[in-house]
Amino acid sequence: MPDHTDHRAAGAAPDPDPSASPASGPAPDTDVEEGTGADARAFRTLLRGLRVWEGELPSFAARRTPADPLPLFRQWLREAAEAGVPEPHTMSLATADAAGDPSVRIVMLHDADEHGWHFGTHRESRKGRELAARPRAALAFYWPAVGRQVRVRGTVTAAGPEESAADLHRRSTGALAAALVGHQSEVLGSAGELARAADAAWERARREPDAPVPSWTLYVLRADEVEFFQGDPHRRQHVRLNYRRTEGGWEKELLWP
Repeated sequence: MPDHTDHRAAGAAPDPDPSASPASGPAPDTDVEEGTGADARAFRTLLRGLRVWEGELPSFAARRTPADPLPLFRQWLREAAEAGVPEPHTMSLATADAAGDPSVRIVMLHDADEHGWHFGTHRESRKGRELAARPRAALAFYWPAVGRQVRVRGTVTAAGPEESAADLHRRSTGALAAALVGHQSEVLGSAGELARAADAAWERARREPDAPVPSWTLYVLRADEVEFFQGDPHRRQHVRLNYRRTEGGWEKELLWP
């Protein structure tokens, strides 16, 4: 969970001024040193001045939640959209490579149903390669207007070619064009090379709305855990409700914030 502590709380001591320490060794380049110090202080001041959850937030009665996390997730996403959260269907997707090194990026949720949370990508992309090596992943949704987050963790499986193609062709012309460009995560030689490929892909997508993209793959994350976080604007009683899959179904538990 991100740290939503208000850094402007009374009594918070300012960071020490690095330029106030006695100098040792040769004199530094004054212009560079002062510019760097001022920039660092300005950046910290900016961070400490940013506020979150200044308006009213919805309440969350964890005891009155469904036995399965899916209905609650759908409700929360709908309420985020109704509250004006931009692109509430976007999510952070975290994966890891064979060595265990993690990576994270923002992707779009394609569906959430009894099978799991759906998203798509090219098999040869970084996330596609990492999912082939380690077929587990984590998702995170954040909807600041309502002070809510949802975290999902589980096992990922790749859908077959027909289901993957159907997923892609249900989407927009722009999505098809982007998929037709391909080469995701590969090194790009120049911006001009991308412009030419994108123009050609757009022309083909308009001309052939069912154009095949063999590398496009639909992935489905089957959740082991789904956590719902409702923030408290007073920083006192955040609510964290965790669903944990067991052999007999889902178990619910409250977590300390």
